[in-house]
Formats: sequence, C-alpha cells, structure tokens
Amino acid sequence: MADTVTLAYYGDDFTGSTDTLATAVQSGWRAVLFMRVPSAQDLAAFGPLDCIGIAGTARAQSPAQMDETLPAIFRGLAATGAPFIQYKTCSTFDSAPHIGNIAHAMAIAREVLGAQSAAIVGGQPSLGRYCAFATLYARAGHDKAVYRIDRHPTMSRHPITPMLEPDLRRHFAALGAPGVVSFDTVRLDDADHAARCAALDAMLAAAPPAVLFDAMSTTHLARIGALMRHRAQSSSGPQLLVGPTGVLQALAASAETAPDAPTPAEVDQTFIISGSRSPTTAAQIDAAEAAGFVSLAIDAQAMVSQADWYIDVLADTIATSLAAGLSVIAHSTLSDGSRSKHPGFTEALARGCGQLMQAVLARHPLRRVGFAGGDTSSIAVASWHIQALTFAFSLSPGVAVCRIHAPDSPLDGVELMLKGGQMGPPDVFTALLGGARSPA
Repeated sequence: MADTVTLAYYGDDFTGSTDTLATAVQSGWRAVLFMRVPSAQDLAAFGPLDCIGIAGTARAQSPAQMDETLPAIFRGLAATGAPFIQYKTCSTFDSAPHIGNIAHAMAIAREVLGAQSAAIVGGQPSLGRYCAFATLYARAGHDKAVYRIDRHPTMSRHPITPMLEPDLRRHFAALGAPGVVSFDTVRLDDADHAARCAALDAMLAAAPPAVLFDAMSTTHLARIGALMRHRAQSSSGPQLLVGPTGVLQALAASAETAPDAPTPAEVDQTFIISGSRSPTTAAQIDAAEAAGFVSLAIDAQAMVSQADWYIDVLADTIATSLAAGLSVIAHSTLSDGSRSKHPGFTEALARGCGQLMQAVLARHPLRRVGFAGGDTSSIAVASWHIQALTFAFSLSPGVAVCRIHAPDSPLDGVELMLKGGQMGPPDVFTALLGGARSPA
C-alpha cells in the first residue's frame, strides 16, 4: 500500500474534500475519501490506491478543537507512506484566528510530520481562483466577474470568516504564521526548470514557515507540481502541502491520459437540503422551484430547540411530497443572513439537517440526494458515521456526486451531492435530478 499512495489529504470540510476526490479520479488516480483515519480493513476493502482522503470539519473548529483532533489525523495520513500530505482548504482561504484557522492547522501538521517549510498553492484556476504576487482573486458564482478577494461580493461579507485581506502572506500572518514567502508568477514563468528549482531551494534555505505559490493557469500548476517532485527527491519525510484542489491538480499535471467521464443514470426525483446563505445558492433554489421542485423553508430555531418533534413532522411532510412523485428542496435560510448567535447553534442546525435527511430516506428511499453549504454538508454527513465516499460523477467544476459506502446501513449505495455555497451553475439542482452534467 505504501508503495502506491502519492497523496494523502485531510479536507477541512466535506464539499472541498469531494472536489479533490473527483479531481483525483478524473485525473486517472485510484482514490477513496474516508470519514475517519482508515484502518487496514478499510483500506483492504478498496484495494490499491493512489490517493487517500479524510473528510473533516476543521473549517468549523476552534484552535483548541484542532489540537484535539488533527494530530491523530496527520499521523494517520503519514502512516499511508504518501510522499505528499495535504491540508486541503477552501479555495478562497477564508479563515479566522478563532475558527477554521489554517495557520494553526499547518503548525500542527508541521510538528506531527516533522516538516520544515510547507508549500501553499494559492490558486485553483478551474474554479476561477487565482493568485498573483500573493494576492488572491476569485470569480463570483458561475461565469461571473473575478474580484480581488476583499472586494468579492460574497467572501468579503462571509458571515463567519469574511476575507478582508487579499495578500495571503498578510492573511497567514494574521492567523499566526508570519514569514510566509512568495514564489510569484515571474519565477513560475521562467522557462528554465533548473532555474525555478534553484529559486525554490534558495527560498527554502531560509526555513520560512511556508512558501506560497502563485497560480494563474494550468501551466503554473504543472510547474508547481514539478517543483514539489523536485523537492521530494531530497526530502527524508513527507512534504506538507496546503491549499485547495489545485494542489492535486499540480501533482497530477503530468498524467498522460484521464478516464472517460462516467455517464450518470437519470433519476425520477431527489431531495436536497440547503444551509447555504450564498446568493449563488439562492438563485439555484429559485431555478429548482421554477422547474417544479417543492420548496420548503426550515424553521432553524425549531430545528435546534425542538429537534426530534420538528424533524419528525418535517420528514412526514417531505415524504408526502416525494410519494406524490415530486422532488423537494428544503432550506434553512436563503440570503437574509438570519441565524442565532448562540454558541453551537450552527453546528446543532447542521446535525439536525443530517438527521432530517436520514428520517426522510427512512420514509421514502431515494437513489440520489444532496446537501448545499460547506458547514452544513460537513457536520451533517459526519454525524452519519459512514465508512467512505467514492466518486460517482461530476455536475460541474466543484460539484461532485459521490457514492456512500456504509455497510449494513440504509445509506449504503446512495449517491450524494455535496455542494459549497458558491459552486455550480443556476440549474445544478435540476441537473442532479436529471443526471446530466451542467456545463463547466
């Protein structure tokens, strides 16, 4: 097993974890996303793998919670023998000192792995995420304008981790990791691979906490991947890589062929729960309603304060619509931003959403379902205690549909869409129903 694994990663939320899983499979890698550190029995069930992922919820954790959970996870990743260990972050790098602190997670990983300088890949062009001279830019929604991250209409106003600093070096310093250095586009555009390697070696000689790589194109990603492999040749242990799915894209850039995209079967109906407050998801809900989905507003306060009773009532209502042959989308909020500030409220609401999905499926089994919203997806699915996810098909860049592996559970074999708030075109929910892939 240790001879085959190239990359072992921990995703700080489930939606991003499935994006990396999808990219690995689409790059021709054998990959599985586990819900916990896999045992020998877990690994044996899936055979030889090139990429092993663990889906987590660190994006919603405090530094103290990270201290409790992440060391064992990084030890488990290192035990795979992979030369590259990734802490997979959101492509917008949104993080705060008190919650989802990427720098704190990076420090834990460096200590556990004995890593010197981490490598941060600053962009993922396939999702409209670009980094130039350490400055982060992101597309807003689907096929829309690209904004500097502190001027992004959604991320600059994120209700939990607003991005107010576009320079990722300064962002990491504010999180507790000063001294990150930039390997910029000028160096990446140098056609001489040996010169690029020499420039990286010179940076690493000063032992910075991390080297941040710009990423404006697939060419940049391929050159970053080559630099990572150059560094691995002289490394005695695994390299720590930090960033979005662009990390895997960089390592896989040398793949000569990729498998044909799977063709999903159509389904008659689906059920989707949305906890996202993104305007992108709000537009997707509107499109689903126009296409005939039953739209049901979830009373977030009741979901938390009267969970068992309310979920039972709600599940009966939803199952009635499903029994009539309709598809349903339930949403705890659209774009009004209403949410209790009570500590633990968001986590309790997300767990309630996970409980609701299970209650609905117990009443009316479905082949394909979905969650929208990074925190909602992560906490809800984590509460199910399933074994793993494997890639089924992709609806659009950043929106993967995965197959649940949960032996002896009614969830086993169900296809699950996990979508971040900003991901996907307007018709993404109807595309899930039809099984057709939305255009990139």
